[in-house]
Amino acid sequence: MKWRRADPRATAALLAALLTTAAFCAADVIARSYPFGPRTRSVNDLGNQYVPFHAHLWDLLHGRADGGLLVNWQSGYGSSFLPDLGTYLSSPFALLVALFPRDEIDLAVYAVTVLKTAVAGAAMAWLLMSLRPGRWWAAGLLGASYALCGWSLALASYNPMWLDGLIALPLLCLVGEWAMAGRRPLLGVLIVALAWIANFYTAYMATLGAALVLLLRLVLAELPWRRALAVVGRAGTTVGLGIGLAAPLVIVVYSGTKHAYPGREGHFAPVGTEDLLARLLPTTYSYSSPALYVGITALVLALALPFHRMVPVRVRAGWTVLVLAVALSLQWAPTSLAWHAFAAPNGSSYRQAFVLCALLVVAAWHALAYGLPDLRALGAAGVLLVLIAAVASRSTLTRQHTHHTWPVVLLAVAGALGGLVLLSLRNGRPVLAGLAVALLIGAQFGEAAATSAVATRMRLGQMDDYAPWGDRQQKEADAVASADAWPAYRTEPGRDQTVANDPMMVGGQGSQYYSSLTADVLSRTLTALGDGWTSRGRSLQSLDNPVTDAVFSVGARVHNPPDPHQKWLPQGGGPSTVTREDVPPLVTVRPTAAHSTPAAFGPSPYRNQELLLGARVYTLPRTTLSGAGKGDAARGLLVDGAQTITARCRAGSSVFLWAPHYSGTAQLGSGGEQKLFRSDAENTKIAAMQPLGTVRAAGQVRIDLRPNRLSRVPAQGAVGCLDTARLRTAVQHLKSTGATEVTVSDGTLHARLPAGSTGTAVVAAPRIAGWRCSAGGDQVAASEFYGLIAVPLGASATSLTCTFHPPGLRLGTAVGGASLLTLILIGTVSAVRRRTATRPGERTTTAH
Repeated sequence: MKWRRADPRATAALLAALLTTAAFCAADVIARSYPFGPRTRSVNDLGNQYVPFHAHLWDLLHGRADGGLLVNWQSGYGSSFLPDLGTYLSSPFALLVALFPRDEIDLAVYAVTVLKTAVAGAAMAWLLMSLRPGRWWAAGLLGASYALCGWSLALASYNPMWLDGLIALPLLCLVGEWAMAGRRPLLGVLIVALAWIANFYTAYMATLGAALVLLLRLVLAELPWRRALAVVGRAGTTVGLGIGLAAPLVIVVYSGTKHAYPGREGHFAPVGTEDLLARLLPTTYSYSSPALYVGITALVLALALPFHRMVPVRVRAGWTVLVLAVALSLQWAPTSLAWHAFAAPNGSSYRQAFVLCALLVVAAWHALAYGLPDLRALGAAGVLLVLIAAVASRSTLTRQHTHHTWPVVLLAVAGALGGLVLLSLRNGRPVLAGLAVALLIGAQFGEAAATSAVATRMRLGQMDDYAPWGDRQQKEADAVASADAWPAYRTEPGRDQTVANDPMMVGGQGSQYYSSLTADVLSRTLTALGDGWTSRGRSLQSLDNPVTDAVFSVGARVHNPPDPHQKWLPQGGGPSTVTREDVPPLVTVRPTAAHSTPAAFGPSPYRNQELLLGARVYTLPRTTLSGAGKGDAARGLLVDGAQTITARCRAGSSVFLWAPHYSGTAQLGSGGEQKLFRSDAENTKIAAMQPLGTVRAAGQVRIDLRPNRLSRVPAQGAVGCLDTARLRTAVQHLKSTGATEVTVSDGTLHARLPAGSTGTAVVAAPRIAGWRCSAGGDQVAASEFYGLIAVPLGASATSLTCTFHPPGLRLGTAVGGASLLTLILIGTVSAVRRRTATRPGERTTTAH
């Protein structure tokens, strides 16, 4: 039996994947990070957004979620889900979370992250062998260098959807190669479509990078201009059709950003040269500088390319110029904006750095594939490396980590240069060749593992972090499940949240919601009602208030002990408990047909709550702040050190404090519970209104403030006293006139109304763009009642039906359908031409 020889491209890809996986996991073993140690890896948005979104996807795939692909009824009192799906969950790899147990969702996301990184390495190894034949082990080594680049380890490892861009770039470069050869047009379109569906943000950057590579390849190939234009036309058609197939999701996401609450406006400021060069070295870490590390071996080879005499001059010059041009584009504001789709990023300004990492690796491959660099070229590369290290030594990024940066650099340089020199001197001796390969792989493995471990530890020290699923989350989930009766009423998972997207993690239907696509109307409405937020308004919290609970039909609320993982919180144990309230149904009927937008809200959240409730239930007493006189009425009074707010209210009423720009604790009298308020001076977070307790018989209200920074409280209107008897009366009225039955399924809500209902039906859900409703007549765009869905009722209306269509879905579907038809037409015409071209030959053969 004759064995078929393995494709060297597949062998190189397998080596790259194995090396990547081993180094990635070894780094977490070194860092003692989850799942190989006690340190959590859920930092920043990974714990707050991405893990909860994957948990919600798990629930959807197993039929356990409230909502579907169109509406997520668990978050933000009803949010558009398709834009979130396209932003965070549309990667084919995300579906793998369904194979894991629900309580191992953190492990599922980790496994997907490792797999994506390994596939990126395999894709790059395959591309390198396709660009030019060479040693399979070297392609595998450089493929792993790309997968374990600084951008991947420092940024994408905790932004797992970005890893799809890391995979897409080498695949899109392969599509460019096929366009040059006139091969695989259908597969090329499918790869482009998958890349843009998986994560359109990094796919955009990868497409730009692949376009630059294709243009350089055309220049180096010296094709006649007609053939070059034909290649560009084929590539452009492939990309256009691929993006067109992805349009149903891409346009929905784009439309979602237009309706999202505006985030922080980023302002680009290039980093210093010393920081830029420092990021080429292993074990340096910074959130705000380009992570360009690709391994010393790849760096040395890329630096040797201009001096490698076996490589044609045009190839040397072309790749060197392209690498330098892209490096400069990272540092110039207009080109940086172009790389980021002309929207300044809210966070790191170097999200496109993986493109430069890829170009460095491809340049390194060309330095190796044409033959090993001689000692002259390696010497020149060594001199350049010394100069880079000398400039980088002035950076704080190397000075603050001297104890591990320079030892790792020296060991990596010794392994890289030693391996390359041994390869050039082996003279056919396999022992030296094997030792050289072992040195190169060992150096790459060690420095990559060390770099990843340092990045993991540094992130944990600099960013917020959250515990993986454990006893606390399980107790929360059990408490929610015991009270859940959606859609008869909502169950709030609680103000003492574990992560910002608690409803997706532990269940229920809360106001908590954190996404880049948090609707503007939702954020402004809840802020006007006294809610707090972080991330400049895109991460909304639970508002523990009986009036808003009545407005939004929150009939059960979970109360959790403080999260023990957050050491800054007051520590205290105890179980998760549930309180229940008699609340109106999800759909109520108001006597007036007048509709108002959130802009019609006034400055007082107490009065704004009353507008939505339809009844006056608060008393706003005149307050006095001890030591007042600092500040002004418009901006609020300054609180610096322990101070006291005093007021008078009716005995038995409930006291609430609204101080959005106060940070510290507040306590009603000497025996009341201390409540924590969190805000900051940069206005990235504001504190939510909180209940402080009940007014005693004397009617005296005394609130002790203990700020933890210089803060402000409103000069008047900070304190509200709720008359619970009036609230009960208002609730009973809304119940008596509200819907008798409400059913909800994904993007459709149906309510049965009492006979003779007139006025306006109000749905306790934010009036996000896309809702259309009917009450006995034709379906029309929903109206708005102070930010909620509202529908005018005719004289004979006995039911209400509202359906949700994500903005952009119709246009995206039309574009996608047109692209699919065009693709089918092109394929049909090509097939007919091929058959027509072969028929004369067939007839000639028969005649002979």
